[in-house]
Amino acid sequence: MKDNKELKLAVLIDADNIPYSNVRGMLNEIAKFGIPTIKRIYGDWTKPTVSGWKSSLLENAITPVQQYSYTTGKNATDSAMIIDAMDILHSEKVDGFCLVSSDSDFTRLATRLRESGMLVIGIGEKKTPNPFIVACDKFIYLEILKIGESDLSSKKVPGTENATLSPVMENETIDKKMIDLLRTTVDDLADDTGWAFLAEVGGLIMKKKPDFDPRNYGFLKLTPLMKSLDKYFIIEEREVENKRIKHIYVKNK
Repeated sequence: MKDNKELKLAVLIDADNIPYSNVRGMLNEIAKFGIPTIKRIYGDWTKPTVSGWKSSLLENAITPVQQYSYTTGKNATDSAMIIDAMDILHSEKVDGFCLVSSDSDFTRLATRLRESGMLVIGIGEKKTPNPFIVACDKFIYLEILKIGESDLSSKKVPGTENATLSPVMENETIDKKMIDLLRTTVDDLADDTGWAFLAEVGGLIMKKKPDFDPRNYGFLKLTPLMKSLDKYFIIEEREVENKRIKHIYVKNK
């Protein structure tokens, strides 16, 4: 398996269901997972509703694909995007796909791509139906990409490091269901003494809940999120011999 930074990704954007704002932030997020070697956006460019995208296409080297709406009430863009995705899949030129849409019509496509061994990343708004979210390996909400580090508030959680909260996302609460998921995941990975490596905990949580992201709750990373939940978890930093790094471990209280 290639390193994540070497993965070749096909980025397919549904212009009909995604706003054009913060295109650069979206592409920066995708770059964390691999190299976007194919970037295409689908829509009927004769319509004024997608005109906002046009200025961003050249700046970000995104290829527009024209798809006329043949009948009222039918989304021809979906079909064009799905056909292209299957063509790209069989060309064997990429290692994964990033499907940018809030439309549940792409649920079957995401499932089919994963069945073929492709990494599938979804990006969409909070209104995205759950079936499409869980069909992806990872799902990222557009709302959290609108928040740059310079826009983050100065509010801190006492006793935590780099636990800056976002003013937009801090109204998201960590409910009992989320706490139970975190505690169960820690138990799943814990050794005989009850400690689990936090990096592995984060990886397993995303497999269980593809749209999990600390930024949804106002935290930039998983470590400060877990530290803020000191009522439920114990965090321990362990130095690695001959290295200037520390491994973070977590244990249920």
